Amino acid sequence: MGAAVFFGCAGIAFGPALALVLLTVAAEPLRVIILVAGAFFWLVSLLLASLIWFVSVHLSDREDAKLQYGLLIFGAAVSVLLQEVFRFAYFKLLKKADEGLATISEDGRSPISLKQMAYVSGLSFGIISGVFSVINILADSIGPGIVGIHGDSPYYFITSAFLTMAVVLLHTFWGVIFFDACERRRYWCLGVVVASHLATSGLTFLNPWYEASLVPIYIITVCTGLWAFVTAGGSFHNVLKCLSCKQEADSRVMMYSALRVPFEE
Repeated sequence: MGAAVFFGCAGIAFGPALALVLLTVAAEPLRVIILVAGAFFWLVSLLLASLIWFVSVHLSDREDAKLQYGLLIFGAAVSVLLQEVFRFAYFKLLKKADEGLATISEDGRSPISLKQMAYVSGLSFGIISGVFSVINILADSIGPGIVGIHGDSPYYFITSAFLTMAVVLLHTFWGVIFFDACERRRYWCLGVVVASHLATSGLTFLNPWYEASLVPIYIITVCTGLWAFVTAGGSFHNVLKCLSCKQEADSRVMMYSALRVPFEE
């Protein structure tokens, strides 16, 4: 039973992310490098947030339960803000790298677009965030013991897995929106990304009242996903064309034949 829960929850939490990595990242070495580097940036933000929370706890009264709970909320907020700061730092780094790649390329263009970098960096933030948030829960799911035997919710593992999946997807969407907002200097979009990240983190404090936390988080996920889809250049027409599996005729062949020099007699 423990193995079934472990593999089932791991599949729910990381199944979509694994599919995205295999289908869109693994075949491109440059995207793999961006994925790994993005995870490193997120880890540094987590380290700094952990240090701030650790120091604040040791400087406070550990016997005061309300104060410790408030410090936990404070630590979560600081962690969110630091993640967004390091997302911005990663954007600046990738922007410089993109200019360098365009300089050394033969055609003067970068081999990867800014939107692709935004997607991969957001996915890297989401994967490493999901790993750190659910790895201990998955380890406990193997056993021994049964969740809910003392009156607690028996849906702890399954809701944690769905929450992790939402966080992974949200980071991917936030990455696309954040990079586009930085590129176009749309500061209100940056504010919405940070606010939705804070709201998502704050909703997790409602657990184990899962209906009040999981449902709003998935509403935020769907809305943010649609926003990221439009930001990336998606449209309803493109969705229909993808589902119909139809390819448009390449007009470049006609242009080439029209511009071809006629043979001399």
